Amino acid sequence: MKQLPVITPAYRYIEKSFKEWLDVLGYAESSVYYMPIAIRELLYYLEQQQRTCLSDITAEAIKDYYYNRLKSRTNQRYQTGALSNEHLNKHLQALKKFCQYLRQSGRLQVGNITIHSEQVGDGQPDILTEAEVQQLYRATETMSEYRKRQPELYECLAMRDRAMLSVFYGCGLRRNEGYHLNVSDINLDSRILHVRKGKGYKERLVPISSRSVQFMAEYLYDARPPLQKIHRDEAFFIGRTGRRLSGQSMLLSLHKLIQRTDNAILQQKHITLHSLRHSIATHLLAGGMEITHIKDFLGHASLESTQIYTHLLQKDTEL
Repeated sequence: MKQLPVITPAYRYIEKSFKEWLDVLGYAESSVYYMPIAIRELLYYLEQQQRTCLSDITAEAIKDYYYNRLKSRTNQRYQTGALSNEHLNKHLQALKKFCQYLRQSGRLQVGNITIHSEQVGDGQPDILTEAEVQQLYRATETMSEYRKRQPELYECLAMRDRAMLSVFYGCGLRRNEGYHLNVSDINLDSRILHVRKGKGYKERLVPISSRSVQFMAEYLYDARPPLQKIHRDEAFFIGRTGRRLSGQSMLLSLHKLIQRTDNAILQQKHITLHSLRHSIATHLLAGGMEITHIKDFLGHASLESTQIYTHLLQKDTEL
């Protein structure tokens, strides 16, 4: 939807202004990126109906768009079924936040959007299949906007993304654990990762597979130094400025990898960094690892927390 040609100057300006408003208020990087794209689809829809004035953005017009356009459209990029309830809720969140922006900025007094959120699943987290995980690794090698303009930077970011998958999937780290990871916490010779800031301030040692060692070494020795530049941050994951990469930035990188796959089913799932942790635990259990060993691998305080993966595995088997 980010390529939709919105041409009305007032609409283009208000989309840009909405994005700046989200950024100034400190919304997550992923929200600042995705919410204006969702609003662009609304503005495009209004243009197609010859409604090109700001006053045409009303609560009734938004409800019309939601029920008569959004809920009935297919994934236009992949020509697959209707949008999932999870994705509809993300669009709905963007629409409500947009109306809040219009009211608070004094541009329009749009009424409240009386649309209820869609029912989502059974509360169980989405997990990836092993094939989907491999698709994410391959997506790091596919074309991106950086390859043409900055090929050296693209290669560095691709290696960083593979290391990111190796940490959150291969080592099963929580998002906060990966964020706090420092270079000194990783011993590639011993194939051990030291989690110093685990949940409840607990530490643990996590084994690193040979494949993950390869990807983490490539990033550490070949990609990280060019990214580091003048800064000397001890963080393992750093951004283009050389500073510690935020959790939201890592999540945004993961979402970009998902979009670069050709798997429409994967793109309909609600995948987070924690989903990678859920996925490796489920795959280890399916591979025959003792649940007590998985408990230690994940750093769970009790076996009850690990039992969820037996239910996820049973659910996946039933499908």
